[in-house]
Amino acid sequence: MENSKADLITAFIGLGSNLENPAEQIKSARTAITQIPGVRELAFSSLYHSPPMGPQDQPDYVNAVMCVATDLPPIDLLRRLQHIENNHGRVRKAERWGARTLDLDVLIYDDQIIEMPDLIVPHPGLAERAFVLYPLFEIAPQLTVPGKGHIVDLLAQCPMNGLKRLD
Repeated sequence: MENSKADLITAFIGLGSNLENPAEQIKSARTAITQIPGVRELAFSSLYHSPPMGPQDQPDYVNAVMCVATDLPPIDLLRRLQHIENNHGRVRKAERWGARTLDLDVLIYDDQIIEMPDLIVPHPGLAERAFVLYPLFEIAPQLTVPGKGHIVDLLAQCPMNGLKRLD
């Protein structure tokens, strides 16, 4: 990273996969994210098993959340994550919430609220998704989600919906 520590932003990234050995996809993506210039891992949650959010005729997911320090602008971070998705065989289809080898989302970017055509942060579904909130709480229990509130309060409103932590 080129900038001083004062210039680093804390960002949270959601990782998910339900195809081609999902746990290994997540582990491989974690390694790839740490190799992005200007990104340093600060924390990584346990892996979680969750039922699919959309169509039910697909395998269950494995999810995790990663906290990083970065000097990349948010859209650059997103583009790097999309490159990793593509390298992991991600095929983008018109269907929402379909099966995928890898899904990487910028969940939170410091205390910023971002609304761009390609990037909305905090992630729009963050407050309702157990597979994001529970791993996020695991690594950042004091977090306040910009525009949404304290993670403990969000968690209290979000049932686990079949979410299970993997050992």
